[in-house]
Amino acid sequence: MSDMRLIVAGAGGRMGRALVRAIAESKGAVLAGALEAPGSELLGKDAGVLAGLPASGIKLSADLWAMSKDADGILDFTVPAATIANVAIAAERGIVHVIGTTGLSGSDNAVIKSVTNRAVVVQSGNMSLGVNLLAAVVRRVAKALDQSFDIEIVETHHRMKVDAPSGTALMLGQAAASGRGVTLDEHSERGRDGITGARRPGNIGFASLRGGTVAGDHSVSFLGPFERLTLSHQAEDRMLFAHGALKAALWAHGKQPGHYSMADVLGLSDI
Repeated sequence: MSDMRLIVAGAGGRMGRALVRAIAESKGAVLAGALEAPGSELLGKDAGVLAGLPASGIKLSADLWAMSKDADGILDFTVPAATIANVAIAAERGIVHVIGTTGLSGSDNAVIKSVTNRAVVVQSGNMSLGVNLLAAVVRRVAKALDQSFDIEIVETHHRMKVDAPSGTALMLGQAAASGRGVTLDEHSERGRDGITGARRPGNIGFASLRGGTVAGDHSVSFLGPFERLTLSHQAEDRMLFAHGALKAALWAHGKQPGHYSMADVLGLSDI
C-alpha cells in the first residue's frame, strides 16, 4: 500500500507542528496538506519550516476542500468550532478523520457521530498508549471497588490550555463511570468552592491545575476507609500524542465506516 497522505489541521500551532514532525519521522505516511484558520498570519508559510524541518513544499492554507481532494486522512487537534467545520468536509471526501480536539460539547459529539455511518472517525481525549492503558485499568478498578471508595481525578496542564477538565480527565471519568455502571453526567463533581456540603457517595470528582509548560499529568485516586489507591500518568512531551494520532490514522486507513477510539486502535476494548 502506498504512503497515507495526511492533512494536519491547525498546522501552525504547537500540536500541529508536532504532528508535522511525527509524519516526517515515520514510515507509511506523507504530509499532503496543512490547514490553518482563515485570517491567520501563518497562511502561506511552509509547514515543514514552521515545524523546524527542511521546507516541505506544503504551504498553510485555509481551504480544506481543495487540499483534501487527494488526501487519505486528516489529523485534527484544533478547537471545537474548527473540528465541527472539518467533520462535514472529511466525511464528504471519504477521508479518515482522527480527532484529538477537546472541549467538545454533547451536541458537537452528536454531529461527529452523525457522519460515522459513512465515514471513518477515530476520536479520543488522549492518543497515548499509557493513558489508554490507564483508562482500561481505571474501569476495572472502579468495577471491583464499591461506593465506599470515592473517586477523584486530578489533572495538570500548561498555562495556555483553555478547557477544563481536560479531555483526558473526562475520558478517565467515563472509564470510572463505566466500571461503576453509571453515567458520568449524573455522577460528577467539579469546581468545589465555598460551603459545598458533604461529598455525595458515588460521585466522581474533578480538579484542574494550570501552569508552566506541563504537557499533561493525570491521576485517579480511589479513596476508601483507611486506605487509598492512586493510578497516574505523566506526559513528558506532546510528541507522544502526535505519534499516537499517526498510529490511529494508519490503523484506520481502509477500515469500514464507524466511530472508533484509541482503545480500538490499541486492542484494549475488551480489557
